[in-house]
Amino acid sequence: MIQRVTVPTLFPPPTYSHASVVEAGTKLAFLAGSVPLDERGEIVGPGDPVRQAQQVIANLREQLRAVGSDLAHVLSTEVYVVSAEPATLSAVWEVVEDSGLSKGPHSSTLLGVACLGYTGQLVEITATAVVPDAATAEGEDRADEGVRR
Repeated sequence: MIQRVTVPTLFPPPTYSHASVVEAGTKLAFLAGSVPLDERGEIVGPGDPVRQAQQVIANLREQLRAVGSDLAHVLSTEVYVVSAEPATLSAVWEVVEDSGLSKGPHSSTLLGVACLGYTGQLVEITATAVVPDAATAEGEDRADEGVRR
């Protein structure tokens, strides 16, 4: 089961939790960075961090599906954006929020960086997720609705 914790003595985060806790014995997936490449290996949305973020989220969904998980079971992410401008980071974060990834809410770090691995790449997201069994997934959906600290 996932327990998402917002610490009452800290400033409340806008759309993420301070911590996510899972019980020992839970199956976890540690995903490599999701990048804005299409199935041919070409950058999607050259020069457009918002379009790249959308592709990154789509690719992240596929990575999660391949291991038997989904966005709702993501515990934490690191969101990398090639920019020194807070407005650009915020625009990418809006894509993360709109994707449903923040519904958990999961723990996250948003970073502005100088460059990423592929020429023209502006966004990358790494993630850690629970891989639920069928019975656990149903119970967590119900439990998460009422668990907020």
